[in-house]
Amino acid sequence: MSSRQLSRIMMIEDEADIQAVAGMALEAVGGFTVQVCSSGREAVQCAAAFAPDLILLDVMMPGMDGPTTLKSLREIPAMAATPVIFMTAKVQPHEVARYQELGAIDVIAKPFDPMTLSATVTSIWAQHYG
Repeated sequence: MSSRQLSRIMMIEDEADIQAVAGMALEAVGGFTVQVCSSGREAVQCAAAFAPDLILLDVMMPGMDGPTTLKSLREIPAMAATPVIFMTAKVQPHEVARYQELGAIDVIAKPFDPMTLSATVTSIWAQHYG
């Protein structure tokens, strides 16, 4: 498998404080280009234009939740194979198994440590695409 470079991350998260902390951590610590979307609907509208390498997706959001957002993103040809990592406080083994059944490559538990978030994302990416 050839190694793919991770540089563009779309984060779909409805809570402004998590958007700010995670966005800053990914940009400042990880050096990633980050597009933050506040809702699933917004993500579906701008995903193809941003062309992310990876999507970090909150599970519990008003309107379109994470699984519904993922389903909608998969219907966009350019997003059909974009890797997704769910970010959620719901990390019981059966919940994690369900997210993986939906197509997530992994799950990051909330609350996360902003100082290690980029390393965690990079490690997950390397396991799958390194």
